[in-house]
Amino acid sequence: QVQLLESGGGLVQAGGSLRLSCAASGRTDRNYFMGWFRQAPEQEREFVAAIIWSDGRTYYADSVKGRFTISRDRAQNTVYLQMNSLKPEDTAVYSCAAVLKAYINYPDREDKYDYWGQGTQVTVSS
Repeated sequence: QVQLLESGGGLVQAGGSLRLSCAASGRTDRNYFMGWFRQAPEQEREFVAAIIWSDGRTYYADSVKGRFTISRDRAQNTVYLQMNSLKPEDTAVYSCAAVLKAYINYPDREDKYDYWGQGTQVTVSS
């Protein structure tokens, strides 16, 4: 089992930055694949970014490429999402997710992940 706890959300003006954190606990002795998803009100959850724990390879949704950066701290078992140049349309609940596999196909599919955090609210004002 893996437990995930997000933090770092909040209210920011358009053009600003936030950094989200996702701390993993439990079976962190294995390699895993971690992702960030977000869900805006009355919209479906969508993929944001993902990272391969073992080698740090990253994947991004087109909507955030060049603005968001996913990274991990292996010693702290924590994944980060640095969000720059935020836009009002980035407003959503952001959740991290994990699966105990070194690699998965289609990291943008939420059904590929087994463990989810509770989410953290990000609000970008115009």
